[in-house]
Amino acid sequence: MRHVVLVLALLASACGGGDDSATTQEPWGAPGGIAVDRLEQIAAEVDAWAASSTLEEARGHAEAAANLVVGPGGLGYGDRDGDGEVAGAVAEGFLPGPSGTPPGIVLDTFGTAECVRRDVLGGDWDDPVGRWSVLAAAIDEWAPDNNTFPSLPSHPMRIVGWATLTQTASFETVIEYAGHAGLHVAVSRESLARC
Repeated sequence: MRHVVLVLALLASACGGGDDSATTQEPWGAPGGIAVDRLEQIAAEVDAWAASSTLEEARGHAEAAANLVVGPGGLGYGDRDGDGEVAGAVAEGFLPGPSGTPPGIVLDTFGTAECVRRDVLGGDWDDPVGRWSVLAAAIDEWAPDNNTFPSLPSHPMRIVGWATLTQTASFETVIEYAGHAGLHVAVSRESLARC
């Protein structure tokens, strides 16, 4: 019995010690904790974007929100606002990267479960390059009288769309875009809550 207690104590110590960052280890008893935590990081950036008092501040938060979604190598990842820093730098995106590797936090956590398939993933990711090219085309074709984002099946992708447009828009407009992004955060939260 003493050996069992010792082994359990060692396991608890190994699992509980060190970096307890939500992006590196899923919390015990919190299904989908890593994905939920990442979505909350995205939400915090979108909220800060909406509450920004300067254009530079808004663009920085929009950059962070988009980078948290796409991850390294993803559409527009990096210093989108040209200030010399990468806001929202991560090792893995919320959604799959263009090569499909890494598969993204949502797929890592939930796979293709129906709770995330429709609104968060927006369908299958058998062709990640094709999925991201749909967003790139929607951004290129977007105009004030031609909102192409409602046709995107993934709500996190729509956040990236609004964040991308923010990098070239006026202050009043970027605050409006943050409102749109916030709606897509809310839909994504509802989806994860169903998992």
